[in-house]
Amino acid sequence: MNQVLETPSIPMNEVSIESIILDAELFVKYRSPEKAFQLLRESIERSPRSIALREKLRDICISQKSLDEAARQCLALVNLYIGREDFDLAYDRLQEAKLLDPRISVAPGLEAIRRARRPDFATSRDRTPQKVRTDVTFAGNLAFVGIFDAVQVIESSKMTGLLVLKSDLYLASVSFNEGKIVDAECGGKNGAKAFREIIEINSGTFEFSISEIEFPVIISVSSNTNFLLDVLTELDNERAEKQGLRSLVDEF
Repeated sequence: MNQVLETPSIPMNEVSIESIILDAELFVKYRSPEKAFQLLRESIERSPRSIALREKLRDICISQKSLDEAARQCLALVNLYIGREDFDLAYDRLQEAKLLDPRISVAPGLEAIRRARRPDFATSRDRTPQKVRTDVTFAGNLAFVGIFDAVQVIESSKMTGLLVLKSDLYLASVSFNEGKIVDAECGGKNGAKAFREIIEINSGTFEFSISEIEFPVIISVSSNTNFLLDVLTELDNERAEKQGLRSLVDEF
């Protein structure tokens, strides 16, 4: 095995990082994953902004079923990818963190990505087709497949997983347990308040990924359809009240 010679005060270069990754892979190959974990954690302490080291630790954690640590590395990678303006990878790692540990709130990460990439959204808004991924369970363009339709497919299939919506103004997610809506996150909010904003998103793309672990129940519904209709009714009533107030103001 190669040995790391640098002192903790000296940042590692690309050669030493590659050597460490190779050593970690060999430790795993020869059934000593705990040594790989120790090596990578110590190396990350010295080079905390190394994406390569964190990606390798994440990969080994997943293969060894250390899902909590894998989720933590995903969250750290989100910030690093945002710093590099690699927003697609930041989003991928955020979504993966939620799937690895359903207790994680992705709202802060979604908001951070939205804020960081909003200038790009503003310049490309409605001018180019939205890219739809094909490496997820279920994906589509919200201009053609609405949220109602997406929810219906997930409910009828009784799937557990995370639905992520991306538009020029929003990054949001809806969690499902066996097809039932159990949580939502959007604009720093979660639960029913977040879903009220999500239900009005009508442009952009959506992606659904299956999870082997159920999500905490923040929204309790007996029927997705009834919940959707209740939210829409509340929004309509609020709009009617606001319109009525405006009319009274205009009269005076």
